[in-house]
Amino acid sequence: MTSRSERVGGLLRRELADILRVEVEPELPSLISLTDVEVSRDLSHAQVYISVLEIDKAPEVMRMLSDATGQIRHELAGRVRLRIVPTLKFIHDTASESGQRIEQLLAAAKKRRN
Repeated sequence: MTSRSERVGGLLRRELADILRVEVEPELPSLISLTDVEVSRDLSHAQVYISVLEIDKAPEVMRMLSDATGQIRHELAGRVRLRIVPTLKFIHDTASESGQRIEQLLAAAKKRRN
């Protein structure tokens, strides 16, 4: 059985992905991917994890997302039927970057071994 916060997180993930793809991403200097949304138990806060394709542009992308939080939340409020739309906090997800770095290290080690 899933909790209400998990169901709301799934709903927010779908809607935010669409909002970011259509309305926000064309303005950003790099492609982004929404990797996860975690909603607090009281449904008042949501942490939105974003992966940035061009790592060197990540600080600028995260700043732009932070600046657009109010507009994104307003658009979200028009799409979902929730009594209170959670406040949004965008967080840079570095897991994929770590994975890429590990793959590079493994490839380099394999090359040296051969």
